[in-house]
Amino acid sequence: MDVKARMDELYALVEYHANRYYNNDDPEISDFEYDALTRELRKLEAENPLLARTDSLATRRVGGTAKREFRKVEHDVPVISLQDVFSKEEVIAFVERVLQQFPDAKFSVEKKIDGLTLVLRYRNGRLEDAITRGDGAIGESVYENALQIPAIPKEIPDKIPYLEVRGECYMDTEHFEAANRKQEQSGGKTYQNRRNFAAGTLRQLDPAVVKERGLNIFIFNLEIAEGRTFRTHLETFEYLASQGFHVLEEPILASTPEEVWDAIDHIGKIRWSLDYGLDGAVVKVNDLAQREVLGLTSKVPRWAVAYKYPPEQKETVLEDIVVQVGRTGRMTPLAILKPVRLAETTVARATLHNQDYIDEKDVRIGDTVIVQKAGDIIPEVLSVVKEKRPEGSKRFEMPKFCPVCGAPAERESEGAHLHCTGTACPAKDSRSLAYFASKDAMNIEGFGPSAVEALISEGYIKRIPDIYRIKEHRERLIEEGIVGKEKSVDNIIAAIEKSKDNDIDRLITGLGIRNVGRQSAKALAARYADMQAVMDAPLEELTQIQDFGEIVAGGIVEFFAQPQNRQIVEELAALGVNTKSKAAQSRKDDRFAGKTFVLTGTLPTLTREQATEIIESFGGKASGSVSKKTSYVLAGEAAGSKLTKAQELGIQIIDEETFRKMTE
Repeated sequence: MDVKARMDELYALVEYHANRYYNNDDPEISDFEYDALTRELRKLEAENPLLARTDSLATRRVGGTAKREFRKVEHDVPVISLQDVFSKEEVIAFVERVLQQFPDAKFSVEKKIDGLTLVLRYRNGRLEDAITRGDGAIGESVYENALQIPAIPKEIPDKIPYLEVRGECYMDTEHFEAANRKQEQSGGKTYQNRRNFAAGTLRQLDPAVVKERGLNIFIFNLEIAEGRTFRTHLETFEYLASQGFHVLEEPILASTPEEVWDAIDHIGKIRWSLDYGLDGAVVKVNDLAQREVLGLTSKVPRWAVAYKYPPEQKETVLEDIVVQVGRTGRMTPLAILKPVRLAETTVARATLHNQDYIDEKDVRIGDTVIVQKAGDIIPEVLSVVKEKRPEGSKRFEMPKFCPVCGAPAERESEGAHLHCTGTACPAKDSRSLAYFASKDAMNIEGFGPSAVEALISEGYIKRIPDIYRIKEHRERLIEEGIVGKEKSVDNIIAAIEKSKDNDIDRLITGLGIRNVGRQSAKALAARYADMQAVMDAPLEELTQIQDFGEIVAGGIVEFFAQPQNRQIVEELAALGVNTKSKAAQSRKDDRFAGKTFVLTGTLPTLTREQATEIIESFGGKASGSVSKKTSYVLAGEAAGSKLTKAQELGIQIIDEETFRKMTE
């Protein structure tokens, strides 16, 4: 893969996973894995500046975007991220750079709370607003929810005209465990870590939920204090504490690189004894005047860094290796471990990925292994303590046949994973059916994995179309209580009927075509009028779709080359499931076909989402970066570097009024 292709791939991955983390509070990968992606992208951007995008999440933008449910608010002080560092050498290099410029500089070393950033505004001593980070420039007001957090003062003694502070909203261990227990009892989603639960709670539309879950906050920075002046960061801490704010324990003040590292090491040793989560330690220049001189880059301050601790590691025994079969038929080896307490939870299992991973680590049943939770979330086997290996241990080999249905196992043409080739494997059926009904696919509420497995085991469903025949068995289901009593059964049936009206992007996603996720499915729905056109699309045509390569296109052609998959779509259509593309039908005309728009700045009346929808409704594309292929730059107030680049490239720049005339 050439450099540009790898950078494009990384841009897409970083954008996708940042959206899952910041906006959906539902990450698919660990912080550790996300950091690895952004580090690789930053390195490639530095080595290839002409290929770097101006809106890169890795180097120029903060991760989140404002959610639509809440009122948008522009930040008085941009909420920028800190530069992450991962080694002692990087910490020392930062301290030494500052000391070269300010030999008398001192450094505040603080805990980095694993939570959600919240900006609090006070006017004349009264709480006026509470705003999330958003995209760093514009956040969302969660004022009503902030009123339910006891640690946030609703009024402070000092009635200065305006005060703005920044803190980290978090959930302590007791409330996290209690809330998750309640979620489990009610059949709701449980969270893997406290940061995601806190973020999801703060964005609840019902303030009563926020009050019930017991959120807390640490204030870590004073942004604006009209009528007050401070010399150092520690002075601001003392002031904030005097005003009733719940501030971090007094930071450790250090003067040398060694003292800074000792403070970081101390925080690392006590982190697991705290009743709140940490995802690192922050090192800040204490003198505020020195901070002003050091200034900022386009994304991070030069006067602070955030050190990320490596995952906690422990020894345990690998007692067995079992092979699981996923919804696509992928066979994955799973390590069964002697339970060990790690990063706040008990770990008893860890994925071993594939045969190549097992061979590389030389992992065997009975081995003593070092385990960690990557990003403090996902358990993994790091290495083997070979001096403790029992005699007679044997190399583990993946089975040549599916452990569930006995069909031959086949290795991917370009990859290290084995797949079950069986067309009627129960493991594939169960997971495929659950995925089809999931939130990311057909979004059939209440029809989760446990309901699917129960209905499969009782013979009610075997294939995807059977889901839409469940209503025929209503009376028996109520009588037998397989998925609950009358209300539960009726709710599931109603949700199934509702899903019939989905656009085809959800149907395409639910079919489980390899390498085709929701975004790819949306692109297909926008391009083709109906499912028949998607099924008949040739490889050459599919590869012309934006961001579709031969692997994605080939997977689609291969999937619909199988008669049983076409039959599923035909049966679904006969059962009343929508197979017409609403996205394609709603398009007024194709006047923007082949045209690429880049949006920059704030438009007078349109949001970026609204402008993008209009562009796409006329067959055009909205891009995040300016290039020679850009047709128009739609510029609003406070347009930035994109406008400058467009002028340099001679690209036509239009305002909202011109844009509206183009769409008349």
